[in-house]
Amino acid sequence: MSDPTPVRLPHPLLAEALKLFFPVAAVHAVLLPLIWVTLLSFDLPFARQVPPGQWHAHEMIFGTYGAALAGFLGSAMPEWTDTRARRGRALLLLLAFWLPGRLIGFVGADALILPAAATDFAFLMLLLIYIARPLIERRSTRHGSFLLWISLFALIELAIRAAWFLGETVWSARLLQAALAVFLVFLSLAIARINVVVVNHALDPTGETTPYRPHPGRQNLAAGLVGLQLSAALVAPDSAVPAWLALAAAAAFLDRLAEWFIGRAVLRAEVLALAAANACGGLGFLVLGLAGLGAPVSPVTGQHLLSVGALGLAVMAVFVIAGLRHSGRDLVLPGAAKLALALMAAAGLMRILPEIGIGESLIGLHYQLAAGLWSAAFAVWLIGFWPILTSPKGGEGCD
Repeated sequence: MSDPTPVRLPHPLLAEALKLFFPVAAVHAVLLPLIWVTLLSFDLPFARQVPPGQWHAHEMIFGTYGAALAGFLGSAMPEWTDTRARRGRALLLLLAFWLPGRLIGFVGADALILPAAATDFAFLMLLLIYIARPLIERRSTRHGSFLLWISLFALIELAIRAAWFLGETVWSARLLQAALAVFLVFLSLAIARINVVVVNHALDPTGETTPYRPHPGRQNLAAGLVGLQLSAALVAPDSAVPAWLALAAAAAFLDRLAEWFIGRAVLRAEVLALAAANACGGLGFLVLGLAGLGAPVSPVTGQHLLSVGALGLAVMAVFVIAGLRHSGRDLVLPGAAKLALALMAAAGLMRILPEIGIGESLIGLHYQLAAGLWSAAFAVWLIGFWPILTSPKGGEGCD
């Protein structure tokens, strides 16, 4: 009797979304600041009417963080719904739509705004389809909020590109802040789910008990208030309403810090990173709110607390936690993971502290130092986790 036909396995990087898109996001995160700050000296060779700073912010949000979002949701949604994850050619197609916009963004090619808009929108719509499918199969609405926010994220992307094309850079600046706010909603929703697993593992590594239960009122409050603040900032940007709502969002994030009152277990690197990301979210909105009400603080500092501090730490924590769990490994952080988290925290501090009077002698130089630490964090993660992500995981078939 002949042997049955062997099951063809995909390359490990194509086995699920995070194994492909986390390394892709890391490579982009390493190159983007180094090229922009070190090689191009904060300029872009083909940028004409679009400010280089807006190109940079866009590529950070829709490039690095967009790929991280694809990896996270592309793997998490099938896990949450107990359905089969997309793999193989489906992931390569998603990558093919993501890549053109990044190549255009590296040089700030204003003339190619419309093609980049088309491919970025196609990338987000295909991601939407990929994560909607498991919910439809299970007839579930439990994680349906992600569909709403990805749809809004895609519409904001189109609006930014349209504003650039029409030369409305004041509006595109507001829309970039809105895109950052949407990503902070993703952060809030993701932490609410990830933190349950991480904290319970920290309290009982055996997994025999689940001593930690999140407060249900905190699950979506921060995300909801960020959404309200986003809407107010677009509709009434010159009023005090966005500032007051920013303070409300800050209170929601800071209130969630109570979830990390778990004793010595909070000092575990993965637990502390999630707590610090949440704290940076609260402090960022606090600064934005105070600045909007006339306090002597810069809203730019608040935006960097959110974009580098909160999102940088959260994304790196997700890379570490999900990278280990989805590779069949225990949640015991290797040295590279701890170093990557420490470097990301240092990047956030270097970007923010000189702006609030701590280390003022580094003003100007702190851009390069923060960019170097940011790139180093992702490079360390990529080098340390490459063997983990590229190791075959038995029993996986291929489309």
